[in-house]
Amino acid sequence: MGSERITLLSSREIDKMRRAGSLAAQLLNHLAPMVKPGVSTLEINDEAEKWTQAHGAVSAPLGYGPKNNPFPKSICTSVNEVVCHGIPNAKQILKEGDIINIDVTPIVDGYHGDTSRTFFVGTPSPTAQKLVEVTKECLERGIAAVKPGNRIGDIGAAIQEYAEANGFSVVRDFVGHGVSHIFHTAPQIPHYGRAGKGKKLKPGMVFTIEPMINEGTWEAIMLDDGWTAVTKDGKLSAQFEHTIAVTKDGVQILTLLD
Repeated sequence: MGSERITLLSSREIDKMRRAGSLAAQLLNHLAPMVKPGVSTLEINDEAEKWTQAHGAVSAPLGYGPKNNPFPKSICTSVNEVVCHGIPNAKQILKEGDIINIDVTPIVDGYHGDTSRTFFVGTPSPTAQKLVEVTKECLERGIAAVKPGNRIGDIGAAIQEYAEANGFSVVRDFVGHGVSHIFHTAPQIPHYGRAGKGKKLKPGMVFTIEPMINEGTWEAIMLDDGWTAVTKDGKLSAQFEHTIAVTKDGVQILTLLD
């Protein structure tokens, strides 16, 4: 997870983050129409890479990670029980009723725009629909807890309370993170926790909030590829992610369309 020191970004750096974030949001919008039965996750990946290059950006996930096992694709595609970091491949064909999280991070002028959404493939089951809607609301409640003087625990508490009130659970093994010209840095942002605990939020802090909410148990297991995390019980998982900046009077979402 990068360095432990929290770096506060200048307004100029936050403007650069916003440009990268806007491109990330555009990329998700561009990929959205491809999410339908019969399309492979590799096709979505390849279109994302082509589009990213055409817009003068670089895909941060491609080649990211340890030298002996770098991430092999340009985006993460996490289908159904995959919690996060699903690897696009030609054999994984989307089918009616699936849910898929697409996580993109283009680098623009050295800065990372990190965002993800969960999409329905065709018509979702009532359970999948509720899970995805609750997860999106969890992200919104987490963002609403951000303002100077609040604490990191306030974010996780807001998310956990809403998820559990709806009968779902919050993944604990993966957290939000500081992001700038470095992909993953301090602070870590858990999506569970106690209000009033953790580091104090200050203007200039920039980080992701990216709750992963599970239908069943919060526990996840790692597949042999060293990247793909799946729910321990094989039930569904959903995720939404924005990159945000703490401002002097609240919060600004950096991964929105211009």
